[in-house]
Amino acid sequence: MQAKPIGQGMKKIKDRIIRTGMDALYYTGAAALLRPFCAGAGTIFMLHHVRPASPTTFQPNRHLEISPEFLRTVLAHVRSENIDIITLDEMARRLARGDTSRRFACFTFDDGYRDNRDFALPVMRAFDAPMTVYVASDFASGTGRLWWTALERIIAGAQSVDLDFGAAPQRLACDSSEDKQQAFATLHDHLRALPSDAALHEAMTRLCARHGLIYESIGRDLCMDWDELRAFAADPFVTIGAHTLSHCHLAKADETQATHEMAQSRDLIAAELNRPVQHFAYPYGDRAAASMREFDIAKRLGFVSAVTTRPGMIFTENAAHMHALPRLSLNGNYQTERMLRVLTSGAATAMWNGFRRVNAA
Repeated sequence: MQAKPIGQGMKKIKDRIIRTGMDALYYTGAAALLRPFCAGAGTIFMLHHVRPASPTTFQPNRHLEISPEFLRTVLAHVRSENIDIITLDEMARRLARGDTSRRFACFTFDDGYRDNRDFALPVMRAFDAPMTVYVASDFASGTGRLWWTALERIIAGAQSVDLDFGAAPQRLACDSSEDKQQAFATLHDHLRALPSDAALHEAMTRLCARHGLIYESIGRDLCMDWDELRAFAADPFVTIGAHTLSHCHLAKADETQATHEMAQSRDLIAAELNRPVQHFAYPYGDRAAASMREFDIAKRLGFVSAVTTRPGMIFTENAAHMHALPRLSLNGNYQTERMLRVLTSGAATAMWNGFRRVNAA
């Protein structure tokens, strides 16, 4: 039977609220007024894909990509504000010294996508800007499973999709673009709610089989392999960090498995690339996926820094919480200079965090 997708419309409502709030901060001048108090010592930008924009209507993962042109706009804006673009190592040194004489920005990219090399690196070079790419080792090995991209590809080519896990069986219509958006949101939420990565990948394996998609092929299509990473890592603008073995939801793993995912990813990357790996990014990285236990593991393993996806600017107080650092997402849904000015003012994240300078609990 056809079923009405769960929570349909909520994503649009959330997006509308965010846009309205950002516009209000910009047009009232509040962002500019709050900048001296909210911008902090610096920013760690979070990116995923950098590639030319697609004309496709159905792009539920669009928030995970920006165009090379927008990256250029971001870098030009940062340079125009006399902000230093530095490595994570230099950020750690400045925070340890309490050096706030100049604001800084770090640019970080998650997962190890090939477009980071093909489209992001040339732009970063043009601005003399270093970049850190956090690699999930299984993606580089060709065995990783990018379930969110697989889900998008399945729904893009389907007229309907069966939801047969975690709830009563449903058939989700995928006839129109709106239907597809609703089906993606429903399935995505159900998959994220499953109790383990194993359960998620089992469900996705069944979906891929029913729709003729080779699950692991997506990672091989999109991510750099070890040979490509060796050449990429040799570039003086590039630092490679770790992002677990399998891009797992660490909070759903027991402590032994979580430690294994983090430590083995670091050790494998170091061995393959013949260079130390000192920085880490938590997959998913929100409060539900990374909190005190994960922060303690990263610290115990000796990482110099570890970043979350919690929104926020970097303040001197973050020096005491180097394994719970916030980032500022360059979201593909908000690729305008107006939104950029609001984001880099720190006003939006300050309001999100209740004007707390550190959110590391």
